[in-house]
Amino acid sequence: MGAPRRVIASVAVLAAAFAGAAVAAFASPADQEVTVGSPSTPFSQNKQNEPAVAIDAHDPSVMAAGANDEIDMESCAAGDPTTCPFTDGVGVSGVYFSFNRGAWTQPTYTGWTARDCLGPAACTPHVGPIGTLPHYYEAGLVSDGDPAVAFGPRLGAGGTFSWNNGSRLYYANLTSNFSADRRLETFRGVEAIAVSTTDNVRAAAANDASAWSAPVIISKQSATTFSDKEQIWADNAASSRFFGHVYVCWSSFRSNSRGQAFPVPLTVARSADGGLSWITKQVGPATSNGLNSQPDGCVVRTDSAGNVYVFGIGTRHGTTYQMMYRSTDGGAHWTGPLLVATVVEPGVFDPVQGRPVMDGIAGARVDLAGGPNVDIANGRPTGAGATNEMFMTWADARQGLNHEQLMLTWTRDGGQSWATPSAVPIASGDRPFYSAPAVSPDGSDLYVVYNAFTTPYRDDTTSARGLVGVVLHANVVNGVPTGWSELERSPVGDPRGSSANALISEFLGDYVYAAATNDFAVAVWNDTRDAAPCGSINAYRASLYTANPLSPPNVLGTCPATFGNSDIFGGTYTDPTP
Repeated sequence: MGAPRRVIASVAVLAAAFAGAAVAAFASPADQEVTVGSPSTPFSQNKQNEPAVAIDAHDPSVMAAGANDEIDMESCAAGDPTTCPFTDGVGVSGVYFSFNRGAWTQPTYTGWTARDCLGPAACTPHVGPIGTLPHYYEAGLVSDGDPAVAFGPRLGAGGTFSWNNGSRLYYANLTSNFSADRRLETFRGVEAIAVSTTDNVRAAAANDASAWSAPVIISKQSATTFSDKEQIWADNAASSRFFGHVYVCWSSFRSNSRGQAFPVPLTVARSADGGLSWITKQVGPATSNGLNSQPDGCVVRTDSAGNVYVFGIGTRHGTTYQMMYRSTDGGAHWTGPLLVATVVEPGVFDPVQGRPVMDGIAGARVDLAGGPNVDIANGRPTGAGATNEMFMTWADARQGLNHEQLMLTWTRDGGQSWATPSAVPIASGDRPFYSAPAVSPDGSDLYVVYNAFTTPYRDDTTSARGLVGVVLHANVVNGVPTGWSELERSPVGDPRGSSANALISEFLGDYVYAAATNDFAVAVWNDTRDAAPCGSINAYRASLYTANPLSPPNVLGTCPATFGNSDIFGGTYTDPTP
């Protein structure tokens, strides 16, 4: 049982900070596609989602991103044209680089691929070009997405971390066995967590697979373990007593216990040698049931002293909370959970998917819409000027369906007390579902990116739906965000043009991401501006909610060429109030 939440900001202060004025709008700079290697057709090669992004604190001109990317999957036209399967053995952990705060590049490596399986013959995957992480096929593994990226300092010959040694990029993702034969499996269980690294991002961006390490499996696995929803962070403030250490958090889904409870412990792995070796520790209890569930959709961050914080969304006695665990000894021991704030998770239960949706029937799942995202003003790369103030955002439905809010809270005392959560002022009609804050290292500027639906919940699949990506900025004055402005509003896309591979619903993944320096921020989001809805798919999806469901249509034979063309877009934003 966690400590009760305490409040540090008065209602009066918050009222002044968020005074009902609508958010100011600035002319949007030109955003750019991050998933530049993605074709616009066919489905599912044109499908990308779940973006992550990181800035090298030592060299802010360098940025890296990851996304679920099906560029190497077979076309729906290969074999049965009414199915769009994931191709066995083909990875989906896309990787992208930028060296000028804008234009992105996607390298091409060699691995297990099906990108030339365009039909009508059934697909025969083989070794060939891939746009995802290298060395997985050779290791008997498949890169399975849920990307997370972070830059940290490199370990020197003397066994100490220093930015003078250069930077190391860490890429964490899910992984499965390449072979379904248990005698040939690389690890036990369904999904594991793996980490790849590179010390030469320019070579990695220039198609040099040798710039990447082989993946290292960091999760402890049993035959029934499904490790999921990981995030990675490198302690990047030189003032920290654990400078250079790397942390990965995730949920470890274990076997059902008599049909009554699922052991789902929050798990954290830590590395003190640049990701070569890892120590894994369960954080908090494991059992989840109807009354209590453990933190899911985790976030991990460090402050300038090296304290480690892990956040997630869970329940206690039937009430949903944002939760926090804290370690003061580099992840060896943890205290918590502290219950930060109550949450009303957005979404309507969809009986076909068995998951919550927000935009309408057959909509995109929003399982983690209420989950937290957090950033800390830790003074990176040196730690100088750190305020160590933390900011947390999430989407919340406490005002009811079609009135979802972008909620914000913050803390200035290491997470022991938090400001009363309040809604960030956003454009009328925006229904946010995924968000991420990014605070400047000195704590003076706060940026927030979010995806939002712009149309109300639809009971049909024929009415148009709207999806946007939005980037906001606020100055932080005496610890309080104020003077909100809108830096970016993407062109509206229709999420009906996105799709799960099973075709029964839309698909946008589980998160968006942002990062900041003292001078600028970068943000990435899910985007469907170039995706065309398909009438036959809309009819098929609608029929699944009736007593007479239709058979799946011939996707490429009946749909526009750009059906399914979801992309990752992003932008970089200079501090508007330097």
